[in-house]
Amino acid sequence: MPNESETLHVTILETSDMHGSMLPINYANNEHNEVGFAKIATLLRGLRKHAESEGELLLAIDNGDLIQGTPLAYHHARIDNAPGDPLVLALGRLGYDAAVIGNHEFNYGMNVLHKAVRESKFPWLSANIVKKGTKEPYFGQPYLIREFKGARIAVLGLTTPYIPNWENPKHIEGLDFADAVEAAARWVPYLRREERADVVIVSYHGGFEKDPVTGEQSEVQTGENQGYRLCMEVPGIDVLLTGHQHRELAGIAVNGVTIVQPGHLGQKAGIVRLTLERDGGGWSVSEKSSELVPVIGVEPDSEVLELTEPYERATQLWLDTPIGSIEGDMTVRDPMQIRMKDNALIEFINKVQMETTGAAISNTALFTDDSPGFPPNVTMRHIVSNYIYPNTLKVIRITGQDMRAALEKNAEYFKLGEDGRVGINPKYAVPKPQHYNYDMWEGIEYTLDISRPEGSRVVRLTYRGEPVDPGREYDVAMNNYRAGGGGDYTMFHGKPVIKDIPTDVSELIANYILERKTVVASFDGNWEVVTGG
Repeated sequence: MPNESETLHVTILETSDMHGSMLPINYANNEHNEVGFAKIATLLRGLRKHAESEGELLLAIDNGDLIQGTPLAYHHARIDNAPGDPLVLALGRLGYDAAVIGNHEFNYGMNVLHKAVRESKFPWLSANIVKKGTKEPYFGQPYLIREFKGARIAVLGLTTPYIPNWENPKHIEGLDFADAVEAAARWVPYLRREERADVVIVSYHGGFEKDPVTGEQSEVQTGENQGYRLCMEVPGIDVLLTGHQHRELAGIAVNGVTIVQPGHLGQKAGIVRLTLERDGGGWSVSEKSSELVPVIGVEPDSEVLELTEPYERATQLWLDTPIGSIEGDMTVRDPMQIRMKDNALIEFINKVQMETTGAAISNTALFTDDSPGFPPNVTMRHIVSNYIYPNTLKVIRITGQDMRAALEKNAEYFKLGEDGRVGINPKYAVPKPQHYNYDMWEGIEYTLDISRPEGSRVVRLTYRGEPVDPGREYDVAMNNYRAGGGGDYTMFHGKPVIKDIPTDVSELIANYILERKTVVASFDGNWEVVTGG
């Protein structure tokens, strides 16, 4: 057995997919919610105190999708970006060692992102986001080296390269997104050889394309998630910190690589513990483990609360700004029913998109089961509670064949049980809910029969009463994520962009109501989902 002087202990705290979540609050109703960085901060302080008392090393790493997601983050980015970014300031106060660039970091454009990076006391890592036409990391620092009692510990940052399929092209000008596995295969040996790293931690804003336990394929292999390949194909990785999928994974090793993924919004912290032993002139990892620590019942950190207070006060005033009124019913009581038959809420959002763009056809989604719809008196809180993403609008030109293919893709969302009850296809629920990948259309007439096999569920499809011609071209308004083929809507990828509206859809909805003061809830019944007959 090695003696104490030949043993080192390292603890890693990982946050990922915080999505602007600072406080334990649900912004839809201001009720308490067991989430947020203020609670994570309390856990981190406790771990740091223990590490200092025991002579151990603590690393704190954020794995991406930090600065976008809550009304607080939106208000800072879009309404008043002059103060320092609150998420960045909080991580700095807590002594984070590094953050990784996530895909949602680009949502507000390069100016907002560059400002956040400049304000950071820690480096932002991404080895595979490079300057266009080069292999030079765009954000300057692909990795971090920490020395601890003679041991050299490397943290390599990687980002899902699938970002061009979703993001506004203007937000990623001058960038190339290299394959994450290829980048790791280049940098991990470099860290071992040139930087003499005893430990290599890869912090990857991406998830697993295969089940980490069975190795079975769990999604279409697009390159969006490559965690399994990183573990299997790149020797020399000790720990893989992951995210992006909002999964909760711990206590698992893939090909000897310890993995962790801590969900989202700060519901849990990912914790990795390493034991290092002297190995000749260097150190090697003798033991490693991972776990998730929930924040339920954890007291929020007072310093983070104090830092956040002015941002939160301004956000709440903005959220309670009256917009206008709804005459009729646009509330959500049963999300599944909203997705089964035309209704006033979805038709209203599609109408906003159609009137804004001039397109005769539009599609949109009910993003989550938590979407409340619109009450009689509407405020900004209701707008951002329903349209939760900073999407913009595009009009793309597609064929009738593309339209049918997209509707067949929509129809895959449903699964009909043996008892005849309608449920959600597991691939839209696991590893995370993907309600946002089921669209509802306005401007065409269609019926989906989900008692039929996938690929043959569109039993009615007309445009202005005439059958949709597979060879004819149609202009359709949709959000930028879908227009780029996001959600595996490959039939939309690369289609001509007829119009690009750079304003957030949530802002377009607010402006639409503001201009009219009162919006009448109505729908024309142009679509439905049936179960045979």
